[in-house]
Amino acid sequence: MVDRDAVDKKLSAARTWLVIDKPFLGALVLRMPMAAAEPGWCPSIATDARTLYFNPAYIDGLDLEQTKFILAHGALHAALTHFNRRGHRDRRRWDIATDYAINPLLVADGLKAPPGALLMEQFAGMTAEEIYPYIRENSDEQTLDRHAYDQEPTSSPTPPSRQRQQPEPDAGGSNRAQGEADPEAGGATPPPPLSQSERETLAVQWQQRLAGAAQQALQAGKLKGSMARLVDHLLQPQLPWRMLLARYMTAVARDDYSWQRPSRREGSALLPSLRSTHVDIAIVLDTSGSISDEEMSEFVAEINAIKGQLSARIILHACDEALSEEGPWSFEAWEDIRLPESFAGGGGTNFVPAFEWAEAQDRPPNLLLYFTDADGEFPEHEPPFPVLWLVKGKHPVPWGQRIQLN
Repeated sequence: MVDRDAVDKKLSAARTWLVIDKPFLGALVLRMPMAAAEPGWCPSIATDARTLYFNPAYIDGLDLEQTKFILAHGALHAALTHFNRRGHRDRRRWDIATDYAINPLLVADGLKAPPGALLMEQFAGMTAEEIYPYIRENSDEQTLDRHAYDQEPTSSPTPPSRQRQQPEPDAGGSNRAQGEADPEAGGATPPPPLSQSERETLAVQWQQRLAGAAQQALQAGKLKGSMARLVDHLLQPQLPWRMLLARYMTAVARDDYSWQRPSRREGSALLPSLRSTHVDIAIVLDTSGSISDEEMSEFVAEINAIKGQLSARIILHACDEALSEEGPWSFEAWEDIRLPESFAGGGGTNFVPAFEWAEAQDRPPNLLLYFTDADGEFPEHEPPFPVLWLVKGKHPVPWGQRIQLN
């Protein structure tokens, strides 16, 4: 016989510990009301991105450390909006991929996984989308929890939203709505899957909650390591990188007002006048081997399209662990940027030589664009000019503006 009072105390203690010691995870867990579920459909825990359901017998079999893990696991499914990211992928493979994405994060954050948690070292640091292709079709792997926000398409014409409003009677003739507690069974029944509009609304809400939780944890100095990198990646602007690049370059090169004294023919009054300024932009390409020639060509084509709207002189250079001996290459505002037929490179990545070169110019650039995977050695100090990193991959940058390419 399960002692429900002991189970409730264990859940309360786990939530309290997360709030105090892991405020990022704790804030997310507190966003999900908890409800005991009928054991028939919920062998462990389940979530529909609104509520965290639990099987009292399962929680009773966990120790406190494992209970912390399972609560954070359920909350992260919602916070990472796994319910809205599946697209046309197979549901079972997607569910397995999302568990493989979450569990290593929690282990790396110091939490203890309960028995049956899906863990593979090779998936550490990868998103569910990246893991999905590695999941076998008809895999017999089992997720730690039930993802109740989704279900396989059925032939039923009744939409989920209508099921929520007009629940069908159950086998015993009750009109109890799905997800409501059954007094006789002692738990909630399965909630209906989310409709598309519900998914979109919840996705926005959880992104806001994720940002708020991250801010609280950062202020407390308790958001570090792989969890911090994940949050930084998720909170990157979701606009296409081309739009962000154009917006940033245009802002740097915008016309400005001048208070220079006018000529005698214009009078003696000092009035602001609009002046167009010439802009020097330095571009450095990472040739360490992680960036393909096709990606470089795509990037340069985009720069050409943007600089056609600006009065910008481009200085192009390439660098892996040392500057390219063939560079730099200069292009006036009216000239298209053309990549050399080939770059000597493929070594390690060191950003220091490129910044030493840029700072040694007679006139430092108004903006430096660095096209890279950001996996290398950075200068110790930020340069005196703005830097825009266009990053392929998840590595962070110590300063400057970062734009995610993929």
